[in-house]
Amino acid sequence: MTNKGQQAGQFISFEGIDGAGKSTHIRFVQEALNQRGIQVVTTREPGGTPLGEALRALLLKEKMHLETEALLMFASRREHIAQVIQPALDAGTWVISDRFTDATFAYQGGGRKLDLHKLNTLEQWVHPHLQPDLTLLFDVPIEVARARLDATRTLDKFEQEQSDFFNDTRNEYLRRVAEFPQRFKVIDSTRSIEAIQEELSEIIDALCVKVANASTTIA
Repeated sequence: MTNKGQQAGQFISFEGIDGAGKSTHIRFVQEALNQRGIQVVTTREPGGTPLGEALRALLLKEKMHLETEALLMFASRREHIAQVIQPALDAGTWVISDRFTDATFAYQGGGRKLDLHKLNTLEQWVHPHLQPDLTLLFDVPIEVARARLDATRTLDKFEQEQSDFFNDTRNEYLRRVAEFPQRFKVIDSTRSIEAIQEELSEIIDALCVKVANASTTIA
């Protein structure tokens, strides 16, 4: 779903619980689009701007009140939209973001149990007319995600949460899929990298055809 009018830039978000494997495939999608002659900006949340990266360091390490955490997520996002996402889309550049607002609903809403009405209010305030055109949700069972995390790196404060937290986070992601089925594609991330990238290629091909057809209709 998008409310960006007739501009050509497309907004793609990558989502999933920690350990789902989404980051592995971001570069693949970027390169696939570049091969089609499409200019792409790749960014992330929290982060994406100097202020956003400073807030990211706090959000991933420091303990804070749940509402403070959610407000900082949206503060980082507001700057991200103003400085990176919207200017790129307005210029016709495609944007790939490693997480967007669905992650806040999943982590702060599902995992941390913040009232979803409060998150809806913040979403409508910060970006009432902007949603990703395509959200790729990389989905895996909790035990698979945990095994991947334990084998790869030092864990941040979210990654250190217990399985119940990630079950609730995953369930909120799936609730969002049910609420917005038109923009979500759920990727079974238990499969091989090759199988996942084959599916991603098909999804990107379909999106490019859709955009091209829409441009022809407008013209």
